Amino acid sequence: MNRNTLSRRRFLAAGAAATTASLESLAHAYPIRSANEKLNIAMVGVGKGGVGGVLNLPRMARENIVAMCDIDEQYAGPNFEKYPKAKRWTDFRRMLDRQKDIDAVVVSTPDHSHAVIAITAMRHGKHVYCEKPLARCIGEVRRMREAARETKVATQMGNHGTYEPSFRRAVEIIQSGAIGQVTQVHTWSDRPLSFWKQSVARPKNTPSVPAHLDWDLFLGPAPVRPYHPIYHPFSWRGWWDFGTGVLGDIICHTVNMAYLALDLQYPTRISTRSEGLMAETAPKWAEMVFEFPARGKQPPVTVTWYESGRKPPAGLALGEPLPGNGALLIGDKGRLLQTDMYGAYHKLLPANRYADYTPPAQTLPRARIGHQQEWIDSAKTGSPTMANFEYAGRLTEAFLVGNVALRTGQTLEWDGESMKATNCPEAQRFVHPEYRKGWSLD
Repeated sequence: MNRNTLSRRRFLAAGAAATTASLESLAHAYPIRSANEKLNIAMVGVGKGGVGGVLNLPRMARENIVAMCDIDEQYAGPNFEKYPKAKRWTDFRRMLDRQKDIDAVVVSTPDHSHAVIAITAMRHGKHVYCEKPLARCIGEVRRMREAARETKVATQMGNHGTYEPSFRRAVEIIQSGAIGQVTQVHTWSDRPLSFWKQSVARPKNTPSVPAHLDWDLFLGPAPVRPYHPIYHPFSWRGWWDFGTGVLGDIICHTVNMAYLALDLQYPTRISTRSEGLMAETAPKWAEMVFEFPARGKQPPVTVTWYESGRKPPAGLALGEPLPGNGALLIGDKGRLLQTDMYGAYHKLLPANRYADYTPPAQTLPRARIGHQQEWIDSAKTGSPTMANFEYAGRLTEAFLVGNVALRTGQTLEWDGESMKATNCPEAQRFVHPEYRKGWSLD
């Protein structure tokens, strides 16, 4: 049995920078180069309808796309054709072992393969941009944080709202005390909508694997199961073996502003309720409550998550309509309503109180062009990334524990540093995934 565990002593010994790494990348151990020199980038996951093909590939195109890797020749076909000079691969392991001109790797695959691809790339000395959530399970995320510390490459998680100047301005507003001491955060999403299915049973029929798909590589470290189009392409998110449900897909976007601004770490208590939870798939809907302790002079904070179109009580927004995806921070002087998924737009409430409000002086750096470019610049020059794996990993760990509480059916008393539920030993099987034979993070 391969548990991919990480000792608490080893992790803590890596350094005390975890709480401050949100504002700067960790020390880099690679040569600094000119910002005008192009990176040689390998893309892993370039399907025509996935985030790799639609979002990340176009935003990396100013660099040299030297390799493209995908387990589905048909799904990736249109993007393969757009970049005929890029070497094509099916297995990322062979790509990293054999193609020596790669500087950096972009991971846009299903959640369950993020960790093994990203860690392998980092150990090959490659800079890594990985889609959110950073990994499927908390134990995998911790291993990614450790690998980033050890290899000192440039890293960035794909919660791309982090780069927005208005996102960073909102963080500065909150930290300036404009809405006072914040004790409540509400955040929500309308997903999954029609993007993927949840609360469904495993199909009984087992159609043949299409010739253009390497099903074994799609499964990667996950347990063996028969192929079915209900999993691929893109519809894997609701299946626990491959994805993290709505929580994992969206909360790294919607809670990001509040988490950064309030300097949250790990919750100490998590409770959930849901409908239609199944052994293999996420529920029809869920609500989760994360209780964070006080930080210095800042009071405890309760973060409440809603999904599948559920929202907080409308009155909390003081008459403002609640968008399909967003967040609401409640302070003792006022409120901040985030009116989109990514944190690019916000309103201070009540509006009449802030009609003549002047934002504070800038304290956070502003990214150049975009989130992906911030990572590219970091890889070239050593400049900071705000969603580096240290900060982004802690953010991901803090909220993936909601899925652990959901699947155990218990309110968890949580020790985030040791990744353990002190009142629920059986939760550990959802923290450290079992990899099938032939796959490992070591």
